[in-house]
Parts: sequence; structure tokens; C-alpha cells
Amino acid sequence: MKVLFYVQYLQGVGHVRRASLLAESLAAAGAEVTVAFGGFPVAFMAFPGAEVIQLPPARAGDLAFKTVLDDTGQLIDDAWRATRARQLLGLYRDTRPDALIVETYPFGRGKFHFELEPLLETARASGRTLIVSSVRDILVAKNKPRRESEMADRARRWFDLVLVHGDANLIPLDATFPFADRLADLVRYTGYIVPDQPAVESSGDGIGEVIVSAGGGALGDPLLRSALTARPKSALADLPWRLLLGPESPPETVAFLRNAAGDGVIVEPARADFPALLHRCHLSISLAGYNTVMDVLRAQCRSILVPSTTGGESEQAIRARLRAERGVIQLAEGSTLTAESLVKAIGHAMSRTPVRLPDIDMDGRDASVRLIFEAVAQRTASLRGH
Repeated sequence: MKVLFYVQYLQGVGHVRRASLLAESLAAAGAEVTVAFGGFPVAFMAFPGAEVIQLPPARAGDLAFKTVLDDTGQLIDDAWRATRARQLLGLYRDTRPDALIVETYPFGRGKFHFELEPLLETARASGRTLIVSSVRDILVAKNKPRRESEMADRARRWFDLVLVHGDANLIPLDATFPFADRLADLVRYTGYIVPDQPAVESSGDGIGEVIVSAGGGALGDPLLRSALTARPKSALADLPWRLLLGPESPPETVAFLRNAAGDGVIVEPARADFPALLHRCHLSISLAGYNTVMDVLRAQCRSILVPSTTGGESEQAIRARLRAERGVIQLAEGSTLTAESLVKAIGHAMSRTPVRLPDIDMDGRDASVRLIFEAVAQRTASLRGH
């Protein structure tokens, strides 16, 4: 089975990690996976077993996703768009995939209509390619219902499956997408996509440490700065603190943290062994992105979630609130975060006994692979029958 997987991140790398795990699982199951990657390379996130084709990279030019920049830092123009669209269509024709997986679209990535609509029209016209939308558990709320209605229309027009990588018993799609009922026959819940459980070792980095993580880094500036200020005022001032920078952390933030970090504070890039660090840590303080929250839950460590609300996004706040309501973590409001509020959150978190892992479906990798293979097999059998 040949799979073409379109992956485009604009800010933060959570989507890349989830896509990488899914691509790896598809390849391990025997699929020939080609990844059309439209973001800037992420050093510690590969796509094992897949061939990665780097498209001209793009990133968000602002925190509200209103502009898109190319690799020179300039706004993308019509010539750039034409090049990307041409390369993407050429890749589709070269690979002749049995399945086309599109990350997030049509529930996001609206800035990339120019290349995705021709791709999807071509795939649909082929009659042979299964078209799949791969989306996370919580969608970003839109201010205009018309836009969400248009998303549902696009899903119905082009897609055969909408794989929601979450647990319907925790949060169904209609909790954050008001037109989910129009897509009920397309939607399949896979469970959460998580990496393999790390080997738990009794030695190594992380033991007795406070781990502060900024996810992809683009949204983590307030958290990292507040944590550095909060440390000497907190009950954990005598412990080593490890501040993990994201690949998108602004250079000025990196410089500030490294200059301001004193004894007992380690400032370093995000690490591939982050889940193992959590298993050994004394306390985790992090943003509330999809991947980080699942890592924290599996580690069953004491934790504080600080959801980012930058750009008016509600996704992290919803996720953090759900976990806090279940008594799994301590919540610190990201929109009003200060060193003082973080010190209080640390006190509350340390006064609580870590809870056991809640009953959440984490079989997302295997379930996604199974659903895609089954749907492709059904389509192939149907075509042969005709």
C-alpha cells in the first residue's frame, strides 16, 4: 500500500510529532510512506521508515496565523504558491498513492487552500485514492460559524475518512466543532497517538528535577521566563530545574534564559527522551499541548499545566481544564501567569498525591493504521468488483 502524507505545521511542532508517529506505524505495518513536508525541518523529529520530501518551507509570521513566511522571512507570494502547488501535484502523480492523508485540513491550514484544493480534486478524480483527514482531539474555535460550515462542506466534498486522534468518551468532536453531526459517517475516533512507553531507569537526567517544557517553543516564552523567576521563591528552590527550549523558541528568549540561569538551572534544547525525563522528575511544569499532556499522564508525575491562549486559541485551555477537573493535574491559568501564581501552583501540586493514569484510549497508532488499511482494502475490492 502506498501512502502520501501531507504535513504542514505553522507554529509549534505537536502536529509534526503526531504525524511522525503515525507515519512510522504505517511503515512498520508494511506501507510505503512518502511524507510531503511543508514546514521547516525539526531536528529531533524524524519520520522513521518513510521517505520525506521537503517542500519549500513555510511558517507563521505572527501568533494569530494571519501571515505566512517563506524560508527567507518574506511573505509568501503567488510565485511561491504556484511552485508549491506544482511540486505537490507532481509528487502525487509520481507516488500514485492508495491513501492520501492530510494533516489537520480542512479543519485548519486554510492558508494552504491554493495547493490542497488542486491536490484533493486530483485525488478525488482518480477514483482510486482513499482520502483521509488526520486531526487532533480538540479543534480551534472559529469566530465565524460560516467558516466552520465551510470546513464541513470541504470534508464532505473530498474526504472519505476523518480520523480524530482522541477519545470520544473524554471529548467528542462536537464539543469543539459545531457541525460534527454533518460528518458523523466519516468520523472515526482512534484514541490518542502516543510514543512507545519509555524504559523506566533509576538513573540519569531528570531524577529529582523540576522539568519545565515549552513544547515547540513559539508559545512558551511567558512560561519559561516566569519559571526562572519563580524558582527562588518556591518550595522547590533547592532542587535542580531543567528548562527545555522548543525548536521554535525565539532567539531573544534563548539568550535571556541562558544569561539569567544561575546555579542549579539547566537550559537546553528539547530532548527526544522527554517522556523518560518525566518518569524520573519531581515535578513537571509545561504547556498543555496534545503530545505533552499525554506524556505527562503516562508518566504519572506531579504536574502543572499552563495552557497557552496566545492568538485567542482555546485548544490548550480546554484540554487542561478537562484534566484538572479529573484531578489529574494542577492548572495554572496561562492568560494571567506570573511568577507568583506559578509559585502558588507549585505549592498546590506538591501537596497532592500523584493520581493513577485515567482511563483514556491511547491506542491511536494501531487503530489509525487498522482503519486506513481496512478502508483501502475495501476500496480496492470495490474497484475490482466494477
